[in-house]
Amino acid sequence: MTTHVLVIGGGQNSEHEVSLASAAAVSAALRMGDHTVSTVTIDRDGFWRADGIPPCTTPAESLGLALRLIAEADVVFPAVHGALGEDGALAALAALSGARVVGSDLRAGAIGMDKWTTKLVADAVGIRTARGRLVAAHDIGDVEFEGEVVVKPVSAGSSYGVSLVTEAEQLREALRTAARFDNRILVEEVVRAREIDVAVLREAGGVRWAAPPLEIHAPGLFDTATKYDGSARFTVPADLTAAETSALQRAAIAMFDALGCDGVARMDFFLTEDGPVLNEVNTMPGLTAASQVPRMFAAAGVDYTELVARLVAGARVPGVMNSTVGVVGS
Repeated sequence: MTTHVLVIGGGQNSEHEVSLASAAAVSAALRMGDHTVSTVTIDRDGFWRADGIPPCTTPAESLGLALRLIAEADVVFPAVHGALGEDGALAALAALSGARVVGSDLRAGAIGMDKWTTKLVADAVGIRTARGRLVAAHDIGDVEFEGEVVVKPVSAGSSYGVSLVTEAEQLREALRTAARFDNRILVEEVVRAREIDVAVLREAGGVRWAAPPLEIHAPGLFDTATKYDGSARFTVPADLTAAETSALQRAAIAMFDALGCDGVARMDFFLTEDGPVLNEVNTMPGLTAASQVPRMFAAAGVDYTELVARLVAGARVPGVMNSTVGVVGS
């Protein structure tokens, strides 16, 4: 039986173009399988645009018309990264509509998008994070920090607004840059270590498993430019010992479970001599065939088309739990 999937792309944030690329790749992959695909794009100004939606005067009017598309679909695939997408906003819309949706629900999306709250969750389950502090945008003038630090918006993706500060006089400008993306800013100590990503997938039957880890090789800070200009290299599987791989995968599954994630999520770590240090969590990571997550699952023998199909097969109405104890392996 053919499954009708509505793929949502775009969004009202700095990751708009990245989300369009993910949505286009997902749509193409689904059309190669046993799926009927419809698409809708959320413009930067909040208007929902698709075939069948006439020109509207307000975003709310366009959303009202788009609800018909959600109602007609068997599964909603919100390939929208960042605020008003990955943060649980679209999962909440799907929940209110009673639609099956790919990915995490409102709670997991909102917590995973909030880097400060994610640190608190990680600490509660025994996973280390970098030492840091939370700064309000209106307190920028009073902030002092010794040594090298990384300054980042609390809720933003693709490393937008992230700066490496090596000298005290750079701090104020870094804080201002981060404040362009969020009124809450995270200032963290620099962790000098290998950067390792781990992707976790929840299958339709409820089992969670972690793909082979991927190592990022970047000439400096893995910032927005480095992510998209081709200067970074990826090694997957990462050159790790069995013990290192196990520690990273178990930490990734522990965070996946603690946040209540669904679908697929990417956990970004620093690997130090004392073990993994969590950097951040992505509950709707980049999903082009060249993105980190598909690369990791390809290393486990799950190609891109199969990965996207598995995500659709595992879709459910947000809030309805049906999970099994997670395992490492495919």
